[in-house]
Amino acid sequence: MHDQAAQLRERLQRSDKSRPTRLVTVTSGKGGVGKSNFSLNFALGLMERGQKVIVFDVDLGLANLDVLMGISPRKHLLHLLEPGQSVWDIIERGPNGLEFIAGGSGFTQILQFDDGKLDQFFRQLEALQGYADTIFLDTGAGISKESLRFMLASDEVILVTTPEPTAITDAYAVIKMIHSQNPLAKIRLVINRATSQREGKHTADKLAMVAKRFLDMEISTLGFVPDDTHVSKAVKQQRPFLLTYPHSQASKGIRELVDSYMGSTSNSADSESGGIRSFLTKLKHFIR
Repeated sequence: MHDQAAQLRERLQRSDKSRPTRLVTVTSGKGGVGKSNFSLNFALGLMERGQKVIVFDVDLGLANLDVLMGISPRKHLLHLLEPGQSVWDIIERGPNGLEFIAGGSGFTQILQFDDGKLDQFFRQLEALQGYADTIFLDTGAGISKESLRFMLASDEVILVTTPEPTAITDAYAVIKMIHSQNPLAKIRLVINRATSQREGKHTADKLAMVAKRFLDMEISTLGFVPDDTHVSKAVKQQRPFLLTYPHSQASKGIRELVDSYMGSTSNSADSESGGIRSFLTKLKHFIR
């Protein structure tokens, strides 16, 4: 573990601190729509394209990214408060070298820190600035105060839903909650388990239309992931489907999403980011 931390520090020294690190919250209106599975495989897809990615598991109740990878994390965020521990000591390695940080229930305690301890904690996280192109925050499903804070502090929100009516209704509830706090928030839809491209487009268009009509809010669509039995097979094996079944329809869908994402963030307007410091400043504001 110490060797890994030393290697990470060495890589940090070669990173560009002037490069903004983009913070993206991945969320869903209800559980069971495949949000964490999307986060994991989407991050791996970006890595295939040469992107540097870190995934934070900030599901306060049922953190399960480690389960999807078949890994038992040795460190989590609260270890940052132990003497001699740095952010480099708590970064775990998953399949294909994917770097992730386990948070889980530890975030509940972190959000209750006094200002002094919170500042100390945030200073450690600021070290990641310029180290990664994107940091994904995989939140819990549904609307909670904690999840909303991450959404509002992030550069953008990726909202995962399925074509099921209950999932669509709950996804719209998330959109309304975000809009009530920040009407200018950037939200992009991912329709998971679409039986066809037509169904995926119809679901996304319906959500976007309702948001525009009743909230006057523009919601864009990142894309769709086809319904695919290979996904559940990979989950049972505790392996990402992108790696286990690289030629499956779901893997093809993820790679198309990656292409769409990288194409949009290459535009200056879409790639604007305040970086980690801006994210932490906004997060602290919402905590207090």
